[in-house]
Amino acid sequence: MKIAVLSRNSHLYSTKRLYQAILEAGHEAMIVDHSICDLVIEQEGPSIIYKGEKLHGIDAIIPRIGASVTFYGTAVVRQFELMGIFSAIESQAIVRSRDKLRSLQILSKAGLGMPKTAFTNFSKGGEKQLIEHVGGAPLIIKLLEGTQGLGVVLAETKKAGQSVIEAFHGLRARIIVQEFIKEAKGADIRAFVVNGRVVGAMKRQGAEGEFRSNLHRGGKAEIIKLSRLEKQAALGAAKALGLNIAGVDLLQSSRGPLILEVNSSPGLEGIEKATGINIAGEIVQYIENAVGKKTAIRKIKE
Repeated sequence: MKIAVLSRNSHLYSTKRLYQAILEAGHEAMIVDHSICDLVIEQEGPSIIYKGEKLHGIDAIIPRIGASVTFYGTAVVRQFELMGIFSAIESQAIVRSRDKLRSLQILSKAGLGMPKTAFTNFSKGGEKQLIEHVGGAPLIIKLLEGTQGLGVVLAETKKAGQSVIEAFHGLRARIIVQEFIKEAKGADIRAFVVNGRVVGAMKRQGAEGEFRSNLHRGGKAEIIKLSRLEKQAALGAAKALGLNIAGVDLLQSSRGPLILEVNSSPGLEGIEKATGINIAGEIVQYIENAVGKKTAIRKIKE
């Protein structure tokens, strides 16, 4: 089987690990920079031109689409799907997860626990009311386009919250506001889901004086055994968004696990080093089973 990892940087830990895991499983591996793929759409059917040549012979892809190129990256994934090539993460699921507001709306409809969240249009003078919607200060203010903890602000007081919201709205930047979960104490849980199973989980603790637990912001990680409710929450979130591979971020609260975010291109370095689990190998095994099942169904129909 030939499996392509869609990645703009072949030197990234996650890209290298997936490439290695594919080879270790006895398959052919390649890395495709989706940002320089040309998509050809014609009556004869869709095709992809990469570095001057038409891509062919690929059985499956593993998308590693960065947030900054979501539109073009998901268009490339969709083109592969239309060519009948299996994608470990569906293009529409990536689109759903990348829209923070939309993903929270979907999770809310599914009845999953999450911090109370509010969103409004750029309305002058509505900052105070927005803060009240989430229970007052302290509160969290997030840019909808932020990643890896960037664009996330903790407002300790209502006055500070109003000032930050006014500043973002003045820049015409879309934001959401969320209640602050004090009992989480600057820590969260990353559960890694592959094909309906939690294959690994770690607890991330923010650096001293830092409310964000992201490893990119200096946080530390350690392996953790999830409770039944935490596992259910992680699996429910991935299922609601249609993600077969997902990094689900949870907060431990007095009312149970609360979903912060669901990542469709979760990094492997932190989770593999914290847990010692071969997550990349789990992903390749999932693809093997999925492509094998797809091939068997096609043969039966023939």
